[in-house]
Amino acid sequence: MLLDVQDIQTFYGGSQALFGVQLKMDEGEVVALMGRNGMGKSTTIKSICNLMPPKSGRIVLDGKPTDRQPPHKVARLGIGLVPEGRRCFPNLTVYENLVAAARPGRWTLERVNDLFPRLAERRDQMARSLSGGEQQMLAVGRALMTNPRLLILDEATEGLAPVIRQDIWRAIRALKADGLSILVVDKTLSELLPVADRCVVLENGRNVWEGKADALSPELQDRYLGV
Repeated sequence: MLLDVQDIQTFYGGSQALFGVQLKMDEGEVVALMGRNGMGKSTTIKSICNLMPPKSGRIVLDGKPTDRQPPHKVARLGIGLVPEGRRCFPNLTVYENLVAAARPGRWTLERVNDLFPRLAERRDQMARSLSGGEQQMLAVGRALMTNPRLLILDEATEGLAPVIRQDIWRAIRALKADGLSILVVDKTLSELLPVADRCVVLENGRNVWEGKADALSPELQDRYLGV
């Protein structure tokens, strides 16, 4: 097992956000973390990365506990995060963003540029001058340059133009075919479900459903994901 999230309880100050969330992932698996807005998806991701340390429970990555490690050490253990809102370094160039946290491994600058040719075209541009879609490509590329065991995508295509969303989903499918483990949050079910192996659904900070992506029926989608 690559990732084992065991019964985590996470708080914002005195307000509890997660109530015993559990999540397991195998090597090479793509898992969709799902739920309506405000149900605990981003908090779960922040807890996994120890950006919001759980008050109780346990998180284990490839046999190594991460819940008591500072975030930079969690990243070094093999988690690459593409955060909601992208958060590229605006005053660095595309090239500088990509190499800033690079670690040796299969993912090199050349491979990232092959995955996202636009990044090669904009190598010397400041990140702040990129479109939102290009910044998302840059955020994914930056995470890949850390050569993660697990790639986490929080709101993978939120707010992007349809043509750019297709570029991101094409990249995610390519990463899955390459065997990378991916935990992904996204609201575009028509694109998310075909690429996911399993789904984990949260409601009010609790697990309410888990199963194979093709078992998430329209009735279940309406019950747990509908507006």
